[in-house]
Amino acid sequence: MTEATLSSYVKEPLVFAQENFSSSDELFEQVNQKASDLGWVREDFLERIKKREETFPTGIQLMNFGAAIPHTDAECVLEEFVAVVTLQDPVAFKSMEDNSKQVKAQIVFVLGLNQPHAQLEMLQSLMKLIQNEEILSQVILASNSEELINVIKINNL
Repeated sequence: MTEATLSSYVKEPLVFAQENFSSSDELFEQVNQKASDLGWVREDFLERIKKREETFPTGIQLMNFGAAIPHTDAECVLEEFVAVVTLQDPVAFKSMEDNSKQVKAQIVFVLGLNQPHAQLEMLQSLMKLIQNEEILSQVILASNSEELINVIKINNL
């Protein structure tokens, strides 16, 4: 079995570099639209990811950046993926640690996972990226999806 690293889940159609969204809902709608067109998610994916984010916020305030890692139930996901969205203007997400606070996310990883055992490995790979501000800033500054994917691959994430 191949290692469940971040780069094995990040797939070109679901990488959005330097985007502009007015809200997390708009961001979710865009990811859902693309994933639906590809047949990677069930039709309840959008509704469930919004609801889960409302109940269990995923905003993380890092030293220099804000990030979010929204996800939903495994049964909504038909083909596994991690959508990566970098934003020109940050989008507000509620903080994972204190949902009365907001995190202005410049990068969002939408997790579309349906294999619990692989999830842990992939999350470890993702946390390695999030905790390395130097690599993270390269990902955030990537001007297009190809460049963004390259940064993740080069750094063995």
